[in-house]
Amino acid sequence: MVDPTLLEHLIAGAGWAPSPHNAQPWRFVVVTTDGSKRDLAEAMGERFRADLLADGLSEASVTARVRASVERLTRTPALIIVCMVEDGLDAYPDVMRRVAERTMAMQSIGAAVQNLLLVADSLGLGACWLCAPLFCPETVSETLALDSAWEPQALVLVGYPSKRPAVAQRKPSASLTVYR
Repeated sequence: MVDPTLLEHLIAGAGWAPSPHNAQPWRFVVVTTDGSKRDLAEAMGERFRADLLADGLSEASVTARVRASVERLTRTPALIIVCMVEDGLDAYPDVMRRVAERTMAMQSIGAAVQNLLLVADSLGLGACWLCAPLFCPETVSETLALDSAWEPQALVLVGYPSKRPAVAQRKPSASLTVYR
């Protein structure tokens, strides 16, 4: 179990992310009960299974991957689903600016998640950002009975790491940068 006060700190930190027009288009769903985690994991697992089978993977491979996914979600002490809302975003008559406005909101969701991850690390928590809700937003919304305005964007697993993970390799900044 993760102390609820620590989860509140994570969300408070996430809320300091920049956002278009200071709209703060993020909403957070904290899932900590075993039943809710199981319901969500199994519902998402069913959708994952269907997608993997449609991709042509073998039944054995699909079963193993879905089982691992369900186990990962159910054994994690806390799940935080990060959702996007359009409240406070500017409304435009043309498609280009409407798309740009949603893109800015999605970028701010990413900034909020990164803040959440940084706060988690500073508190000695382990956290892992998953994109799974993007592939089954309706499943997440229905399972958790979310307001229809809340669009699931990310899933962050939060707990206490048994060991510090190895640092992931990064590309050298020189290979990613151009100066003009």
